[in-house]
Amino acid sequence: MARAAVLHAVGDTELDLRDDVTAVDPGPDQVKVKIKATGVCHSDLSTMSGVLPSVPPAVIGHEGAGVVAEVGDRVPNVQVGDHVVINWTPDCGTCPECLRGEPYLCMGFIGAAFSDPRFRIGGDTPAFGMAGVGTWAEEVTLPYQGVIKVAEDVPFEYAALLGCGIPTGVGAAVNTAKVRPGSKVAVVGAGGVGLSVIQGARIAGAATILAVDPNEAKHPLAKQFGATHTATLDDLEETKGLLTLGQGFDHVFEVVGKSAAITTAWGITRRGGDVIVVGAGAADDNWEMSAFSLLFEGKNVKASLYGGCDLKRDVPMFVDLWRAGRLDIDGLISRRIRFEDLNDAVRALHQGDVIRQVVLFD
Repeated sequence: MARAAVLHAVGDTELDLRDDVTAVDPGPDQVKVKIKATGVCHSDLSTMSGVLPSVPPAVIGHEGAGVVAEVGDRVPNVQVGDHVVINWTPDCGTCPECLRGEPYLCMGFIGAAFSDPRFRIGGDTPAFGMAGVGTWAEEVTLPYQGVIKVAEDVPFEYAALLGCGIPTGVGAAVNTAKVRPGSKVAVVGAGGVGLSVIQGARIAGAATILAVDPNEAKHPLAKQFGATHTATLDDLEETKGLLTLGQGFDHVFEVVGKSAAITTAWGITRRGGDVIVVGAGAADDNWEMSAFSLLFEGKNVKASLYGGCDLKRDVPMFVDLWRAGRLDIDGLISRRIRFEDLNDAVRALHQGDVIRQVVLFD
């Protein structure tokens, strides 16, 4: 039996923190992982609220790292004892998206998240894992494509963030937008992923990086991670004028998950520039733009799912950047907490008081 945080019904604000949940035994192509660290991400809240789909009862969590405990007979990439990052979008390698080099769009394993229970509660009640994962548990069972081996000198709390927040943010800048040296960049939303976008833009050589957030308390932190300037919504137009001579920014990242934030990003993007949508919005939150503006302003609206990452390729790159002192992972961690603190962590994230909280399992 192991500890796990279970959502019994969509809309619940409290999770059931249990100690009688077990991960199913791995099949021949699967791996069981002992989770050592897991992050608390806004997507977890979105699953609890129903913005992102789930099938309760479900173990929440999707950003994690741990140690391989068991492997199936046909697992080719890891062995017992390996340290791994959890990849919540495993790529099958054979679908049209994978063959086009877009593993972050792979749907090969998505259906299993809603049809294949990965856990048992109390020994007999089946439970699903959020996004087919469920890292707010001491153990998980995944397809072998859902784990990425990581060097053992990477602390587990750092490795956990390599499974979602960092690839989603840094990847949006370097993979999706392909920010070039000297670019002018703006980031709407300076939360955990927004700060990773800022880091990605800095790593890629952007000359101007504007962090846009109505909460001025986040502005100093944004500058710590590489923002050259900050603005609230009230002084955004004035700041755009000062930094771009009124033309707008080359790349503007929306990292809030709201249609209003996409509109804000569109408004400060230059003619011919890129609006990069990073935030996970609700299915009924529609964004509107006139057909005239869409054509004649020449702006590009691009989705950045999972930062356009191939974690097999990008996790080693992120580790190298961290070792070189160019990627700050520790600064993203607001609090290291225990499993028992998870409901407090959910409330803190609702209140916007934290960047990333990380659960450390003993």
